[in-house]
Amino acid sequence: MIILFAALAVNMLGFGMVIPIMPFYIESLGASGTELGLLMAIFSLMQFIFAPFWGDLSDRIGRRPVMLIGIAGSVISLTMFGLSTRMWMLLGSRALAGILSSALLPTAMAYITDSTCAEDRGAGMGLWGAAMGVGMVLGPGVGGVLAKISLPTPFFAGAALSAVIMAFVYLALPESLPAELRKGGTARFRGPDLAGMLRALAGPLGYLLVLAFLLDFGLTNFEGVFGLYAARRFDYGTSQVGLILTFVGLISAVVQVGLTGPATKRWGESRVIQVCLLFSAVGFLLMVMARSFAAVILTTCVFVLANTMLRPALASLISKRTAVGQGMAMGLNNAFMSLGRVAGPLWAGKALDIQLPLPYLSGATVMAVGFLTTLIWLFRGPRRAEAAQPAIIGEN
Repeated sequence: MIILFAALAVNMLGFGMVIPIMPFYIESLGASGTELGLLMAIFSLMQFIFAPFWGDLSDRIGRRPVMLIGIAGSVISLTMFGLSTRMWMLLGSRALAGILSSALLPTAMAYITDSTCAEDRGAGMGLWGAAMGVGMVLGPGVGGVLAKISLPTPFFAGAALSAVIMAFVYLALPESLPAELRKGGTARFRGPDLAGMLRALAGPLGYLLVLAFLLDFGLTNFEGVFGLYAARRFDYGTSQVGLILTFVGLISAVVQVGLTGPATKRWGESRVIQVCLLFSAVGFLLMVMARSFAAVILTTCVFVLANTMLRPALASLISKRTAVGQGMAMGLNNAFMSLGRVAGPLWAGKALDIQLPLPYLSGATVMAVGFLTTLIWLFRGPRRAEAAQPAIIGEN
């Protein structure tokens, strides 16, 4: 788990370095919020198409080789992005990034489920989230500094870091799925299993998968356009955006390490999800009210504090309720999250061009709707799901 944490943290460091730069990079090519949304969406669309395949493949051949494929994807796509001089080249590199890097995160989630008991699953997912947070603490600040050399520099630096961690994983990370527990047969790509996703929506995981979609649709109304929003509203540059995102990553890492495990153990994943959705809606509204640099940092951190435990808590709950392989369950989770990250940036980029605060206001609305649905699901859904789960497992 320590090796996995280090691998994810360094890989996310490379990713975090380019996040504050991307809006300025596309503006240098004459693009706007709509194009930024498209750039974010095509990455997530490829994740949606390919993530279930990678999850299923990891159930068949093991977690480690699939994770290596994902990290290699980061090396190739970041290099291509840094070399791009046209919008179509950026779109192509982001599409390739979505295809290959989508092998990493769901497989890392499955690796954690292999290595933890049900009681410690929330803490394990918190460790996964903390690794992402650590990368986002250091990455944006480093990226903002490197961008002063040239805008493509952070992309090349991120590719180099990913190459280093790929060698580290190859040499040091043990396999978590023994050969005797792997699925038989050969994995073949058939495109997204839409029929399987529809069946999953009708099963015990249905509500959680819908919530995964809503959660990421709402969050990408912040994540997808924050850099461009800050540049247009406050005239911030790469260093200022990088500094704000560094504070965001710091809050995220601290909460993931210190609160996710204890909170899910004491109150359960369901209650954590419900409370976080409510405060997420409030956080969106607070960010719209910010006027000064200090207020932007404070309100953004409040928003992130409310959202930090959402993804790991939801992933942990899905892993506990699944009746299929953990790799497949995490692949489904990632697929529905990816759908949210396809629709969310497309809307947020267009909304930003219409009116600056609109993405945040729509994000608040989505999170509020998600919270209201939990008021019904918390008292009805779990009992039905828990009653159905043993029967499904018994049939398998």
